[in-house]
Amino acid sequence: MRKLAKLVLFFSPSFVFLFLGSAGLRLLAIRLEWVRAFSGAPEAILTDVIAAARWAVSLALYGGILLSLSYAVRGKTATLPAVISIALLAIGIVFGFDRGLKNWEYVPPAVIPARQVGGPGLLLGNSERLSSTALVLLRGPGEPGGERVVAIPGRPLQYQAEFAGRDASLASLPQAPFEDDSPWFLKSLAIDFRLNAENLQRLLNEGLLPFLTYTVALILLLCSLSFILKFSAWPLANLFLGCLAFRGILALETFFNSTEMQDVFGSVLQGRLPVSLAVPMIFCGIAFLAYLYSFLVYLAKRQNENDI
Repeated sequence: MRKLAKLVLFFSPSFVFLFLGSAGLRLLAIRLEWVRAFSGAPEAILTDVIAAARWAVSLALYGGILLSLSYAVRGKTATLPAVISIALLAIGIVFGFDRGLKNWEYVPPAVIPARQVGGPGLLLGNSERLSSTALVLLRGPGEPGGERVVAIPGRPLQYQAEFAGRDASLASLPQAPFEDDSPWFLKSLAIDFRLNAENLQRLLNEGLLPFLTYTVALILLLCSLSFILKFSAWPLANLFLGCLAFRGILALETFFNSTEMQDVFGSVLQGRLPVSLAVPMIFCGIAFLAYLYSFLVYLAKRQNENDI
């Protein structure tokens, strides 16, 4: 009981810490993307906060379960009670967070005008290509349809008081010269977490039962991978293997929830079962095999101990 209590105390702060840290980083990335796009419309700051929080819930779900399973293995906590405790905690916390964020959407100050970036005479260009076309907004980003000066390589400066596509000028503005040199694997990870968050939000909008069906199946699958954290005597190496396994589950989740795979599931089921149950059933099937493997390993170890 003491080990389970420590596990509960470890999981909750870990989830909250991961949630707050990742939410802050995600919000910073969203705001930076808005700055790069030079949007002339008022930005819904609270909407960005909610989007960042939803993304952070998905990351905290995966990260919190992985760290808690690693803690349980290192603390030699009984596997079955540890898995049940982590699964129940994860289900309750994820549902509470997502439900709270859904209600937060109806807070009155949902749209707060954001300050425009830059002023009159703002120079826009591509920092990666010094020879590319540059644009000077004489009235600043607040009036992107106003007069501007265009600098085309090899040609004199061109003043444009009127130009074709004036109404669509905002979409034609180049992005601000802020570089994004993030590795592709980090970008793909962020995309998959965003897709996971959007899928959970969609399921919650459909109702409590679809949300819990999918979430419970996903959490059971993640918890079933605890055997990976026992592969070797080096906890750090096991944690690295767990990270790879959880990354694979996240990619598999994105693949199964794609439109093409949903069409495949629909053609296979042919109306015998709802398509929304296809992915949870697959997750439960994989989790069952993983739990069965862990149980057989446990029986084999006990048999060896009895023989000795």
